[in-house]
Amino acid sequence: MAESGRGRERVELIARTAVRVIAREGLRGLTHRAVDRAAGLPDGSTSYHARTRARLLEITLEHMAAEEQQALTAFFADAPPTRTEAARLLAEFVHTSVHTSAERTLARFELALEASRRPELRRIYDRAGARFRDTAEATLRGLGSPAPERHTRSLIAWCEGMVLDSVAGAGTAAPPTLDDLHTGAAELLNALLPPLPQ
Repeated sequence: MAESGRGRERVELIARTAVRVIAREGLRGLTHRAVDRAAGLPDGSTSYHARTRARLLEITLEHMAAEEQQALTAFFADAPPTRTEAARLLAEFVHTSVHTSAERTLARFELALEASRRPELRRIYDRAGARFRDTAEATLRGLGSPAPERHTRSLIAWCEGMVLDSVAGAGTAAPPTLDDLHTGAAELLNALLPPLPQ
């Protein structure tokens, strides 16, 4: 049965709160009661909308996937960008993931690991990832990449590597600035793409 408007709002609140709980306490700390308390909801509210822990994980990942899609659409709204614009957009996207949205990013990595063990989460996670991959491939193709599929993998590896190192790796002590990321993104694109005409 479809959720009413009020029910959808409650599910959104539960999902947003679950993201915060996962980021702070990891998946071990994600319980229905923990979400109720963190959201300021009466006991039993989360379990009413997500009967099982598996369902709680699903609605949380679905919520994150929708947010990621909105962010991606906003960043690449003016596609196809020039090479200079693409470097700026990539830098801003990674910078936001590391600084502004670090909580959501941490939760996403936690859920990525969980998805490797749960096929039902894997499907949701892979659908969300495919959107970013498709956008990146279309951008690289538009910029003249001679091997857009292969170059997309390199581009995503750079983005994900920078983000993971900055929010959970040794790079957390000194995460990259926007200028650092802009320089790195420009260098990567110049390495992948044909030389610009003189």
